[in-house]
Amino acid sequence: MNDDLDSEDGGGFDAEDWTRLKAFTGRVATLDDVQARRAVFALGDSEDPQVLDMDLPQPVIWWDDDGEQGAVAVQAEVHPGAFGEPMEVLGLILPDGDAVVALLDDVDLVDDTDPHWRRLVDEAIDPNAADED
Repeated sequence: MNDDLDSEDGGGFDAEDWTRLKAFTGRVATLDDVQARRAVFALGDSEDPQVLDMDLPQPVIWWDDDGEQGAVAVQAEVHPGAFGEPMEVLGLILPDGDAVVALLDDVDLVDDTDPHWRRLVDEAIDPNAADED
């Protein structure tokens, strides 16, 4: 059994097959988990990190500096932040298979039937899809 976040096709997904992505759940990730590609991130210098209780994998719309992107959250942790404010951190997989780290505050949790999420995923896979509407 392959426990990697990646699949045989390079780890990407489309709006129909995102559920095959493997989530990292049950514990906080270590550097070994990231190096073995079981987890997206590991924050080693965090005191008392916790698993963030949410269903994974989870479709999201991620808001970054370049706009919004369709993604799937596959890892969720809470880490103490500055001034006692906890950071809710997600490991995301993008349609092309790239992995990124984002704050929960920077994503909208959506359902896989959300037409906007589906369009963002389709456009990430085929940039010409935007012209076909």
